[in-house]
Order: sequence, then C-alpha cells, then structure tokens
Amino acid sequence: MSEEGLLGRRVEGEALDQLLVQARSGAGQVLVLRGEAGIGKTALLDRVSARASGFRVARAAGVESESAFPYAALHQLCLPFLDRLDRLPAPQREALGTAFGMASGPRPTRFMVGLAVLTLLAEVADEQPLVCLVDDAQWLDSMSSAVLGFVARRLLAERIALVFVLRETNDYLDGLPELQVRGLDDADARALLESVIKGPVDGRVRDRIVAESRGNPLALLELPRAWTTAELADGLDAGPLTSRIEAGFVRQVEPLPAHTRLLMLTAAAEPLGDATLLWQAAGLLGLGADPAAAALGTGLIEFGARVRFRHPLVRSAVYRSASAADRQRVHRALADVTDPAIDPDRRAWHRAQGTAAPDEEVAAALENSAGRAQARGGLLAAAAFLEQAAVLTPEPGRRASRELAAARAKRDAGALEASLRLLSAVEAGPPDEHRSAQVEHLRGHIAFDQRRVADAAPLLFGAARRLTPFDADLARETHLEALSAAIWAGSPLADAARTAPPPRTPPCALDLVLDALTTRITAGYTAAVEPMTRALDAVRALKVGADDISRVPWLFGNRAGGIVASELWDFDTRREFARRQVRLSRDAGALVQLQFALNFLADNELLAGDPAAAQALIEEDQRISEVTGTPPVGYAVVLQAAFRGEDLATGVRADSLAAGQGRLAVIADWALAILHNGLGRHDLARDAALRVNATDTLVYRGLIATELAEAASRTGDTALVAEALASSADWVDTPWSLGLKARLRALNGDTDAFAESIAFLEQTELRGELGRAHLLHGEWLRREGRRVEARDHLRTAHELLVESGMPAFADRATRELQATGETARKRSAEPTDELTAQEYQIARLAREGFSNPEIGTRLFISPRTVEWHLRKVFGKVGVTSRRQLRDARF
Repeated sequence: MSEEGLLGRRVEGEALDQLLVQARSGAGQVLVLRGEAGIGKTALLDRVSARASGFRVARAAGVESESAFPYAALHQLCLPFLDRLDRLPAPQREALGTAFGMASGPRPTRFMVGLAVLTLLAEVADEQPLVCLVDDAQWLDSMSSAVLGFVARRLLAERIALVFVLRETNDYLDGLPELQVRGLDDADARALLESVIKGPVDGRVRDRIVAESRGNPLALLELPRAWTTAELADGLDAGPLTSRIEAGFVRQVEPLPAHTRLLMLTAAAEPLGDATLLWQAAGLLGLGADPAAAALGTGLIEFGARVRFRHPLVRSAVYRSASAADRQRVHRALADVTDPAIDPDRRAWHRAQGTAAPDEEVAAALENSAGRAQARGGLLAAAAFLEQAAVLTPEPGRRASRELAAARAKRDAGALEASLRLLSAVEAGPPDEHRSAQVEHLRGHIAFDQRRVADAAPLLFGAARRLTPFDADLARETHLEALSAAIWAGSPLADAARTAPPPRTPPCALDLVLDALTTRITAGYTAAVEPMTRALDAVRALKVGADDISRVPWLFGNRAGGIVASELWDFDTRREFARRQVRLSRDAGALVQLQFALNFLADNELLAGDPAAAQALIEEDQRISEVTGTPPVGYAVVLQAAFRGEDLATGVRADSLAAGQGRLAVIADWALAILHNGLGRHDLARDAALRVNATDTLVYRGLIATELAEAASRTGDTALVAEALASSADWVDTPWSLGLKARLRALNGDTDAFAESIAFLEQTELRGELGRAHLLHGEWLRREGRRVEARDHLRTAHELLVESGMPAFADRATRELQATGETARKRSAEPTDELTAQEYQIARLAREGFSNPEIGTRLFISPRTVEWHLRKVFGKVGVTSRRQLRDARF
C-alpha cells in the first residue's frame, strides 16, 4: 500500500504531482483522467486534493439527472468564489450573473461566460494557487462542458490546475491532455483483495474474483460483497463489468424492506442530495418511522446534511432497478416538495418524470423552463426541455410546434444533425402550411451551415414562397438568404432573383440589399450602382444586437453586404463589415456563423497585407471546427496559400465542384491565377482567370480582370488584355478601382498609367496590391533599360510584398533586382518576425491603447495571460514598455 493508500498508481500519481508543481509555478495545467467506472479515478482526485498543499481546492461533479440543467456543474464549481463577482469587468459580470440566474440581462454567450469563469478563477489563483477537480465529467450539462472546455484551453499563465475524470467521451473535452487509467495488475489486484477480505479465502475463488474484476478496484471490493463464494467460483454471467457491479449493488438492495428501498429510490431521484427535500418527500410517501436504518446498514448510502451514495453506480443501480410506477411516484413527491418560486425548472422536471400520460399543464411548465434556459444561454438545455414538453403535449399540432422550437434551439447551438432529426418528427405531425414553410426554412439554414449550398438554395427559395402569405417580412429575408445560397452554389440567378416578395414601405436595409442584388443580377452593373450605393449606406448604419444573431448579422458578411461593398470597390467598408460580423457572431456564441465571419475577415486582412492577423483568424476557424465537429470554412486559407506560393486551390476546386459549391470553385480559380502569376507561370494563370471569366459570378469577375491582364500580357494574348480593360469601363470610381483600372491601361500600353496606379493604391490599405503595382512598374522600367529607376520600385515592391505575406511575388522582385545588377537586401531577422499570430494580435491591440482586461475580453483569454504574452512580445520586439510598442515595427 502506498503512502496515499492507492495500489498500482505510481505513474498516475507522478503525473498528478507534476501537474501541481507546474501549476504552482504559474504554468496553468489541465488533465483528463479517462477510464471505466470503478477504475479509481475519483480516488486519484482525492489524492490530488490531499497532496495540494498550499492550494485552494474546488470540486464539482456531473450528475446524470442534472445534465438537463444549464450551468449546474459550473455553478457548483464557482459557488465558493461568487463573492468576487464584482471584481469582474462589467460584461463578464453580467454574463455570469445571468447564466447562474443571479441577475437578469441579455442572453449570455458561452464565450463570455467562459471568459468570466476564466477571469474569476484567475482572480482566485492570484491570491492562492487553485486546483479544480471535476468528477464524472461525462454527465456534465452541455453548457458546463462547453465553458470548462473553453477555460481548460486557455490556462496558460495562471496558477491553476484543472483535472477532469470521465468514463466516456465528452466532445468539449476531447483533445485535452489525457491519461488513461487502467486496471491494476494481478499482484496489486490480489493485494487489494486481501486487504478487504477477512479470513481465509479459497484460492479458486480468489483467482475467479481477480479474473472477473480485470483489475478494477471497485469490482475487487464489491464482487465479494454481492455474491457468495460458490457463485464466484462458478463464474458470473458474461457482460460489461459495469453492469455486473451494478447488479451486485442491486443484490444488496433487494433484501431491504420496501419502505427502505423507496427511500433510497427517492434519494437517487433527487440529484442535489438535499436532505430536507428527501425527508419532506419521504413524509408525503408515507414511509415508515425509520426507513433509513436498514439502508445505513448496507454502507451504500449516507444520510447527513447531504445525502451521498457510496458510488455513482449505486445511485444508477437503485434507480434503474425500480419499477416505472415507483419512479413516477417518487418524482411526483419530489415535485410537490420543490418550491415553484425558488426552483421552478427542477419542479417542472420532476413533474415530467412523474407523468405517465400526456399532460398540457406539465408540458407548458417545461416550455417555460425552456424559455428560462434559453435566456441564460442554455440552448441545448432549452431544446431538451422543449423535446420533453413535446412528448407530454396532448394536442398534435402544438406538439409539432414545440418540436420545431426545439429544432431551432439545437440549430442555434450548432447541433445540426440533432436538429434535422427533430424536423423529421415535426413533419410527421398534422398538416399545417405555415409550419411546413418554417421547417423548409430551417432545413435550408442547416444545409447552408453544413456547406450544402446547392441543397440550401432551392429549400430557401421554396420556403420564401410558402412564407409569403404568413409573414411577408420573413419571406423577403428568406428570399435574400436563398439568393445568397444560390450565389455560393454557382447556380443560375436571373430567374430566381425576379421572384422576390414585394418590399416593405419604407424599405429596410435588408430590402435594399435584396433589391440591389436583384438589379445587379437581372439588369447589370451600371443599373445597379445607385441601388447598391443606397443598400451599402443602409447596412453601414444598421444597429444589430446579439439577440438578432440568428437572422441578420450575415447581412454584413460575404453573402450580402460584403458582396455589395466589393462590387462598389469599397475596401474600407468591406473590411469593417467583416469585423462587425465577427464581433456579432462571437458575442452571440453563434459558432457556425462565426466560422464564416472569421474567413471573410481573414480574406480582408490578407488583401490589406496583414498576414499575421489573417493567420490568427484562420487558426480560430480551425479551433472552432475541432470543438464543434463542423469542418473549417477554409476559403481564406486558399488565398493565404496562393499568396505564399503554395497550391491548396487545385484540390479545393475539385472538391468544391464535386460538392456543388460553385462560388468556392471560383475563389479557388482566382487563387490559382494569383498563385501562377506569382510563380511566373503565366499561361496557367491565364487559364485559371478565363475559367473565372466564364462564370456568371459577382465580385470575382471584377477581381480577376487584373490577374487575366497581367498573365495575358506575358503570354502575348493582347486581345485578352484589351478585353480585361474593357470589362472595367463601368466600375464605380474609388481609389481601389482607379488603381486597378490604371494598371489595366498600363498593361495595354499606356505606360504612364503605372505611376498613376501606384498613386491611387497608396490611398488604400491594400498593401499587397500596392506592392504588385511597384513590381509591375519596376519590371517594365527594367525591360526599358531604365535600371536606376527600376531599382527604387523593385526595392519598394520587395519590402511591401514580404510584409504582406507574398513571398512568391517578392521573389519576382528579387530576380528583377538581380537583372538590374543589384542584389536584393534580405530583410534582417527582426525580432518581430518571430511573433506568433496571437502575440501579434495582442501587440497590435496594446499599441492601440487597449488595457489587458480589454484585450482579454476581445481574444477570450485572461488578463494575466495577456500580460504573459506581452512580456514575450516586448522581448521579441526589443522594447520595454507599451509606449515604446507604439513606435515598434511588427
């Protein structure tokens, strides 16, 4: 026996001791202990608690019947620290208070609640190192899982250790550092068995117990209690070990008096372990004078201020072995003694468990619980309450409506497949045209979320038509969604665009965007300039909050407002729309929409010549994908690779065409044209550009013009160069479009326009385009023999293109400089080149004057972690203060 009383746990003990050492030194730690029931995970948690000298210890545990209640386990963990709530920044304080039902405010997002918990725990750890122990994490409610998974991935510079134990998978915790807890070896198993069995034991029986237990400590302790030596010698029934342990507990409970069994069942059905509720329910059930005495004799349960079972398997064995009638009777009693004013949701849940037949009153109470859960940010919990309400709803039409509401909540939470399964149940309900239109609408949204845009467009067009008699505003919004899906699918647009429902009077921003896109698609660019300008102004002025996330923030993205801004060559507005879409999606916790928003913003940062900012956004898309299981949106990484001289686009193009994602295939061809122009493979660039030109697509037919002209000018296809120039004739004039028009004229022979192109692009934030303008001018000057003039432009081009993350184009500048007789100066290995994407974001925000808590709120990390990153940034950049950071180059 080791000093901690745990046999065979040296490896696990050393790992946990090291975890505490690292956390004490200020390097946040997280570990998941995974293993079957009874394997000793809780004992290891107890060991951590006993050895955490100098630490503050906080514990929580998932309870199977608590998994329907949002933030139940998280509240348990944070409860000792809520006296520090006032120290949190206001948005975090409001979010956590609302999540825990301590305050009323806007629906909090999991991101903001997660950040609040991280900040709260970091506050505690600043005073004293903190170890958080979470048992039975497989039973955590979804919101607690999501928040704790978020916190676990951000423990960097905090004196915090976070240890989870779980049996099965938990999507939110998968991917965290993990240690598999396995059974004891034979020698340790025999030693443990001998420590608990009094008196001599037949060797055959001992061997059978060791074999049956497979080294599971709980089995070694419980099998001898539940079965006779003869039964053990003959062997137990085959099946999972957990089932055999549960069966052993049932065998110990079965001989008890009926009132004692009913008392234990009541305790098993009351997840909080509240002794007051238990004895009040026992009184209602009419149990005997002392029904607890026989239960205490088994050692399976303890009655005190809290009621505790010896192991969670005892609770599940007692509950599952009871008859349905007894379970319902117990839940009815617990519902009757639960205060409806203090805990209405738990009362509604007990009433539902105690109801055998449909009951509208109970269903309505569950629906109210769903509303409260949704207001606290618990979308999956709301869906669970609504599903249960639907089961208990007597009237079929109302049942289908509640199932539809549950499906919406699941979709908003990112549980797309679960939402689709519920929609099948809705469609099995009684016919209702309005509800059927809503189902088709939701199916269209989910298809878009799942990247099945070719399926989404017809579903949304159909939903728009069917919604028109019931909700004209929603129908028009749905038509715009359908048009956006059709654009992304690369579908024919003109006929569909003409079928929009009539607009509101006066028109809102959505109406103006729809009319602008309709005009653009059906009447051409020139006719659409005025309506697109009006639409852009309206969207720019739009005020949208987090509560609108499921409906309108995509208006700012590359499905609507972003397209209009691009068509009008307004890069500043395009970039600002992308930032707003990211902010709104992040504030609302809408993860699927956030992935699209991150890619749109990354695309803009690449064009602006800020590759570090783009990389941070691309990495965030990938992290969300890992958490949710949805694939990365990934279109920004295609452009990023092309800028770098790498080919991701060929594979993406093939996959997109196969999946019916026509616009993504166009983006891939645009990226291929950029890639091949950068590498000097102008024939391949020309061919990719011609494929884009052959599509009836918005935005990219404009963006491809300069790629086509540059490639064709090098392959001798002068007619194509002239054609590209002609295509720009009706572009609205902005510094961006004027810079590109001047480039097209220069490539067509008006060589004075090279300098004009540079002058216009200098007025924009498009540093990569400016670098390419200097490159083209320098190349022309070098070919004309004007080497001295060429060198100035080529040096500028090289510097801009390297900074913009475009090394293939920078290499072109290097080769041209060599042709002038000058070797390009390699940029010195400045310390800023070593900044990671996150360090770059933090440095930029610090330079803009944001405080550590403000930066932490934006990037969802703790202020202490911000400070830790800033110390590294200072060292790499070569400064010692924020003031000096303002003048540093990075």
